[in-house]
Amino acid sequence: MSTLIVLMPPRDPAVHSQEWQLPELPFVLLDKTGNTQRAGRSALGLLPKASATILLIAARDLLMLAATVPPLRGPRLRQALPNVVEDHLIQDAQTCHLALDPKRLADGRQVVAAIDRGWFRFLLEGFTAAGHRNLRAVPVARCLPAAQVVEAAHEAQVTEPAVPAEPRVTSAAANPASAATPAFDPVTACVLGHVVATAPALLPGVALEPAAATTEVALELAIVRGALADGFAVPAASVAATVTALAGGAPVSGYVLTQLPGEPASAAARASLAAALPGAQTLTFEALARRALACRFDLCQFEFASQPWQLDRATLRRLRVPIVLVAASLVVAVVGANIQWLMMARQRDAISAQMTELLLNAFPKTTVVLDPAGQMARQLQQLRLAAGEPSPDDFLALSDGLARSLGPVPANGIAALDYHDRRLDVTFKPGVNVDADLAKRLAGNGLAGTVDASTGKWTIRSAA
Repeated sequence: MSTLIVLMPPRDPAVHSQEWQLPELPFVLLDKTGNTQRAGRSALGLLPKASATILLIAARDLLMLAATVPPLRGPRLRQALPNVVEDHLIQDAQTCHLALDPKRLADGRQVVAAIDRGWFRFLLEGFTAAGHRNLRAVPVARCLPAAQVVEAAHEAQVTEPAVPAEPRVTSAAANPASAATPAFDPVTACVLGHVVATAPALLPGVALEPAAATTEVALELAIVRGALADGFAVPAASVAATVTALAGGAPVSGYVLTQLPGEPASAAARASLAAALPGAQTLTFEALARRALACRFDLCQFEFASQPWQLDRATLRRLRVPIVLVAASLVVAVVGANIQWLMMARQRDAISAQMTELLLNAFPKTTVVLDPAGQMARQLQQLRLAAGEPSPDDFLALSDGLARSLGPVPANGIAALDYHDRRLDVTFKPGVNVDADLAKRLAGNGLAGTVDASTGKWTIRSAA
């Protein structure tokens, strides 16, 4: 099963929902064995199709917090989640889509992720309309190398917020200051590339030139502590200071996302990204995408849960011709079956009429015709008996056929013959060996013989 993994840009809070646009998106296409088939950057409508599609949701679009979730399921859980997280949100909780991490923390709490519902719907409906099925959406912060190790080893905790060092921090659904957490949890910081606008035609000033100075460039920064994560848009010159301030003395593992399709590929551009977070390790985009395969935190829950058995309008439009052909084939099959039945019914009636006519011509005294074939056979049998001809199921006919069928069985080996109900019961003497071909010899003489395994008695009838 092939998998398409796409990195999504964060929502620009300055752009209204009517003006949202998606730029060209970096992607990786993996085949069913995990090998890379294609990688690059493409518009939404030109992305390659795959059996499954995974969207990497930007860290800046998500608020992830640990909370005590009531033991509810389905619609009741969906109604209760806004009350659980509303104190941690800037915008109205009813306008956010809330997803629950299936894995509980050590203290029994669960991670709740909040994202703007309109933006999340815009992303999913865009991919659905483009023909992508079996959609999953995972937080990009959960795909960082150290984040997976720390998540399994530590429980996440949330304390009083601390103001970050950089005032340009933006978040779609969350208070960015919630990234400050206890100092004993290790911190993972990753520079995910340059800030990409979701309406480049309306905000041309946001688009970045490759030759722009490092101090003038805004970078996407993800901060992960335990199972929680936050995202920021930070000037390149302030990335290191922001990470230090948010870490609060905790050990920091730094990463810089490299080989991102569409990003400047020159050595100077790579050096400028690496200089933004001194001592950071490189993380390739393909490695980030492959880690998304193992992420089990699917944001597509509740009303956004993947339902591949439901057909949308785009799918129905594509399947319109096959559906019409199938319906036409069913109509032709039903009409053809009925026409064939009518033809065979007429043939049956014609044959029955011919048999009745033949019976009445041969036996004009027949007053009632119910079964022409059976009545004809009985009338012929009566004529044979009247003419002195023995019937095939008479005693003499059955015993004569038996005598001609004995073969290697000695004739004096028969102990008794019992004739009744137009059948002949034959009992052989003890010790007489009756070979297995007796039934075949009886059939060759127009008889049918069966043997009772418990008594060894043979029952012989006329095969006619």
